[in-house]
Amino acid sequence: MVNFHARLKTSRLCKLLLIGLFFSLSASCSGEKLDSGQLFRMPISNEPPTLDWSLATDSVSFDILTNIMEGLTQYDSNMEPVPAIAKRWEISKNGKMITFYLRDDVFWTDGKPVTAHDFEYSWKRLLNPATAAQYAYFLFDVENAQEFNSGKISDPSKVGVSAKTDHILEVRLKKAVVYFPSITTFMVTFPQRRDVIEKFGDHWTDPENIVTNGPFKLSAWEHEYKLTLTVNKKFYEGRPQLDTILAYVVREKTTALTLYETGELEMVELPPVAIPHFKNHEEYETLPQLRGYYYGINVLKPPFDNPLVRRAFAHSIDRSRLPLLLKGEEIPSSSWIPKGMFGYNPDIGAKFDPVVGKTLLAKAGYPKGEGFPETIAMYNTNDTNRLIGEFLQAQWKEHLNVDIQLESQEWKVFLNRLQVDPPQVFRLGWGADFPDPDNFMNLFISSSGNNRLRWSNPRYDELVALGATLIDPKERQLVYDEAQRILTETDAAMIPLFVATQNLLIKPYVKGFEMNSMELMYLKKVSIAADSTA
Repeated sequence: MVNFHARLKTSRLCKLLLIGLFFSLSASCSGEKLDSGQLFRMPISNEPPTLDWSLATDSVSFDILTNIMEGLTQYDSNMEPVPAIAKRWEISKNGKMITFYLRDDVFWTDGKPVTAHDFEYSWKRLLNPATAAQYAYFLFDVENAQEFNSGKISDPSKVGVSAKTDHILEVRLKKAVVYFPSITTFMVTFPQRRDVIEKFGDHWTDPENIVTNGPFKLSAWEHEYKLTLTVNKKFYEGRPQLDTILAYVVREKTTALTLYETGELEMVELPPVAIPHFKNHEEYETLPQLRGYYYGINVLKPPFDNPLVRRAFAHSIDRSRLPLLLKGEEIPSSSWIPKGMFGYNPDIGAKFDPVVGKTLLAKAGYPKGEGFPETIAMYNTNDTNRLIGEFLQAQWKEHLNVDIQLESQEWKVFLNRLQVDPPQVFRLGWGADFPDPDNFMNLFISSSGNNRLRWSNPRYDELVALGATLIDPKERQLVYDEAQRILTETDAAMIPLFVATQNLLIKPYVKGFEMNSMELMYLKKVSIAADSTA
């Protein structure tokens, strides 16, 4: 392979090669044998904020959890839910009752069987207001789930999930929900062990305490350096071929690319600057994602409490320039439901129109940007996020004559800030947890724990709730169109920018790795070819 970084300055190259040397020396000191066995090494962009799957909200944590845990259902290659721990399920005629029948050969890593009681406990823990789970709203279609989460009722036995036997889980819904089996593929619905959590408290996810049921188990967590997953030989689907997965924390994509080129990693996501160089390379793989990138707005903070200001900012971005900047065949979008998902409508959203933007800002009391208050736009530290932030900063200066200050923060700090006190403007993204528009639209309902906008619109909430119950595609499309217009045009509470595309390099000796539109990192089918020289 032609080394892309050979064209970088010598000082930069030396720095990156020293990082590679550090990886190799660290592996030697810890006893890792990188030249033997089925070993898969990958970078993760940040330290996982948590591996408690009731509390995790980010893709980094999900990449790890997907490989150490299994739920009732899983996705096949067509992104359809199929049996996992639930060998089958039955839906009542009115659609309000789902009965899951569990396998009897699934065990935790400490040897105890996985039971329906573990699912009931997990779901009620997620909904318990004391847990403060941001994803609690995922189960609000369950009978009395929202009431329990909000404190209107205090008796968890009234929540519509119950273990009838060790292997039968009954779920009672408020209304028929067409996509509910897909929800049970997602990490917040995975089972949990009450005895382990109660014994170890906040430390129950430490490697020496955690019990899991997936194809791999967490063996070591060297914070800010790497996580080590080792094979679960008693996995119910059969022993995976990989023996070990090393997930290294590598914050810069350019650094990860150098490590890939020097043989330290089996896969890497390409930074924008490198994509043109590798587009025709045999190890290059690309696939559009069901993942939207947006800038959120805290609608409670002046001057963005004025919808005229929000709309002005949304109309003042030439999104067509983003693929030229990022070089990854991203799809510019002013609407929120992504291309490739039912409900997508490219005609919706605040289109680029600087004249309209200037007019709206003037109506808000800031003609030609005069007197516009100090504004901070925040993003988590990342080269791509920096490029996009600088692009938006320039766009708003050019078209509105306003000065925006950029601020970056490390991922954990950034997430905490968004939870406690979101800034005026901030970067975020959302990838599909299940391939239905409800997953994107319910992100911004009033009761969503992931709604960082501090925005609420009763009509929007009504439309999203209605859309989840409709079977007729035409009716459902009309409902989501109206809801999207409220979100991105009338209220402009957030600014969609583009639908992401995943651009990877994968070593040719890695077999069985399948990309998918939901960016799910399933490694249980991956193997390393016998003739690998890694």
